[in-house]
Amino acid sequence: MKEASFYRRLEDKNVVCELCPNNCFIPEGFTGWCGVRHNKKGKLYSLNYEKPVAIAIDPVEKKPLKFFHSGEKILSIGTYGCNLHCKNCQNFGISQAEYFKDKIKYTKTVSAKEIIKRTKEAGLKLIAFTYNEPTIFYEYMIEIAKLAKKAKIKTVLVSNGMIAEEPLKELLPYLDAANIDVKSFKNSFYKEVSSSLAIAPILTLKNTLKTLFEAGVHLELTHLVIPDYSSKQEVDEICKWVKNELSSEVPIHLSRFFPYYKMNNKPATDIKFLKELEKTAKKHLKKVIMGNV
Repeated sequence: MKEASFYRRLEDKNVVCELCPNNCFIPEGFTGWCGVRHNKKGKLYSLNYEKPVAIAIDPVEKKPLKFFHSGEKILSIGTYGCNLHCKNCQNFGISQAEYFKDKIKYTKTVSAKEIIKRTKEAGLKLIAFTYNEPTIFYEYMIEIAKLAKKAKIKTVLVSNGMIAEEPLKELLPYLDAANIDVKSFKNSFYKEVSSSLAIAPILTLKNTLKTLFEAGVHLELTHLVIPDYSSKQEVDEICKWVKNELSSEVPIHLSRFFPYYKMNNKPATDIKFLKELEKTAKKHLKKVIMGNV
């Protein structure tokens, strides 16, 4: 375990985690909503530090990134845990505590230096923090990112955008690109479908997007089109905001939903509807990509 960054100590060995907008109050002996930030004797520790469960070489387009080093391969790394509990999660076996809690002690330790070494040995110049939410393995991620910067290896953040401003700004100098999952522009969606504890998740999401864009990080967005949740009105609202607050040049991936996990009773997204949303998005943005088709 490694002592966590961004937390505040309280009386009686309680702590408040300040890494993401959930702002978990964690009594001594308990773990935060993400399942991997644990209060031990009044100190907060990261349980997944140097504990990757997935290291793979992927096409950069799989992140998905369409306009960043297209055609190249990228070393992808993920650990355990997530600060959201999405009903449609594609990686619930590593993101949700009820599935990974008995496995974590068997995970091998892989240092940040070893990740850089593996990247070089594979002849790669890109690393992605992905699979589960990178925010909740922050200490491991930023350590890798700092070493990557020195080695002239570029880093990619694949995230839900639920990160507090201070840790995000500390990460920015070591970050080259990001794909942020814009699940919705409704707070109610983050409560109902993603089980967010944040008071105003959309405010956090928009702040993350603006911060990344204004820092010059290459930014692409993904919106998963879920039947009964996504609509032309919302896609129009999202893309209009991106155009007005960021740029019409920011790419958005409209991704097709498939039934999975706790949403396995819903049908896959109708491709005809996806194409209609593509037209809606193109009213505002120049780079609209259909995904999972």
